[in-house]
Amino acid sequence: MTQAAVSDADGRVPGRRWTVRLDSAGRGSAAVRISCSRPACAEQRLPSAAAGRAHAVAHLKAHLRAAPVPTAGADCACKADGCHTHLPDTGRHARSEPWRCGGPVVLAVITDREGRWWHAMECCSRCAAATPGAKTVATSRAAGPPPHGRPAPTTTGAGAGAPQFSDHQVIAGPLPAPRSAPARRRPQAKIAQRVIPHDLRPVALRDELIELGSLFRAYQQRDEPDLALLAGLQERKARAFTAWADVTCEGVLRWEARRAQQAAAAARLQHQHRTGIAGDDGPAVARLLTVPTQWEHARSVLAHVADHTPLPGPDARLLVLMLTLRTAHTGTGNLVGQDLTALGLTDPEDLVEDLAGCGWLTLPGTADDLLASRPENPTPISVPSLAPPKDGSGPFTFGRKMRPKLSGWAQKVVSDKKLRKAKAAAGARLLALTLATRTDASGILGAGGQGIALNTLTAQAAVDVGELQHLVDQLTAADWLTDATLTDDQLTGQLTERVLPLTCPLQA
Repeated sequence: MTQAAVSDADGRVPGRRWTVRLDSAGRGSAAVRISCSRPACAEQRLPSAAAGRAHAVAHLKAHLRAAPVPTAGADCACKADGCHTHLPDTGRHARSEPWRCGGPVVLAVITDREGRWWHAMECCSRCAAATPGAKTVATSRAAGPPPHGRPAPTTTGAGAGAPQFSDHQVIAGPLPAPRSAPARRRPQAKIAQRVIPHDLRPVALRDELIELGSLFRAYQQRDEPDLALLAGLQERKARAFTAWADVTCEGVLRWEARRAQQAAAAARLQHQHRTGIAGDDGPAVARLLTVPTQWEHARSVLAHVADHTPLPGPDARLLVLMLTLRTAHTGTGNLVGQDLTALGLTDPEDLVEDLAGCGWLTLPGTADDLLASRPENPTPISVPSLAPPKDGSGPFTFGRKMRPKLSGWAQKVVSDKKLRKAKAAAGARLLALTLATRTDASGILGAGGQGIALNTLTAQAAVDVGELQHLVDQLTAADWLTDATLTDDQLTGQLTERVLPLTCPLQA
């Protein structure tokens, strides 16, 4: 082992100290090299950091086994090395006197948190206690006669063959008195960051909540998700929180129960979509928009367009909807002529000019140039009302990656092959979009299969009540709608199995 080159004036032997380091073997390589400050130790190379760390620890332990007990009466290597604990403070309140070593000489090991170096040294027990992260592995007999004629403390150590590191710390000899540890509290059982009262009754409810908390924590440690298992846990949580709310009369617990029930439904639906396994309501549907969050965003866009279309009529409403989906995130986007001609508009050129004339749409050229543009040379467009303000707020809450998904979904609906073949009008395509966002999971119209109010349909499709029957007939002929019944106040029926992948079901 290396020793300090100097010693104090009293002639005491400087304490030993040495370092084992783990360094990269070179850029672009996973290999590492192990070096030891002891001159007799040759540098080692290992293929990985894990192997190198294990080798470094074994190497240091071998040194500790070779010299398990520190030298009695040795000077503090920490002080000889110029440790910061021996220097006076430079702050506003300087120490009145320098740090003084004291206590028996110990063999201490220090390592960094990343496991890149290990430093062993013989120092006094005070320095070992004051050095962050230092672990004492052996202690020598304190120099000098024992005070008050008492027998000197027996030399103890961590054992010649088993020095301890971060997981154990051996304290021996008359070390400074340890700080008093706070009294341990009884571990608190938790679920969803909520403490489960130890006096909650009935006991069966408390046991269920504790078990659920453990199961949720175990689920978070899984390498792969299991949506079926998660759905079952959420359903149990919903029942348990409902019972908890009944006992304590806390409304927030009932709200948590509803959230758990919604999470269970969403997880089970995602499981069906991913696996194709049939659920209780029939076979799973591989929808274009797969999760309830996307369905809500689709409905929010339709509602926004219904309230902010600058021109009347279904043609203007349909064009504004598609342009909104193209420019929703930044207020700008690219468009080609085919995007407009595929919508079945009566006069797309005149409609584009009207939108540009009222200031809602900005074009670099004319409407004719836009209709003539091709995919290899798209026309950049902008909608000033959709440009994000300085505060970052906007009409929509979805992000950059969500916008093309919603735009692609709407394009699939309005460009449906059978709608194009039937030359469906803009009102029929808007009605198809509206119906797709207002069904249950099996395609029955309305929340809970109760139908859709006529005022909702006329507001979304920008048509009069008298036109609805004709549009419903068009959708029925295009194999979009079946068993449709239009009454004085609502429309009932079901979307065909062919278009179920395009639906955005309402949540129960």
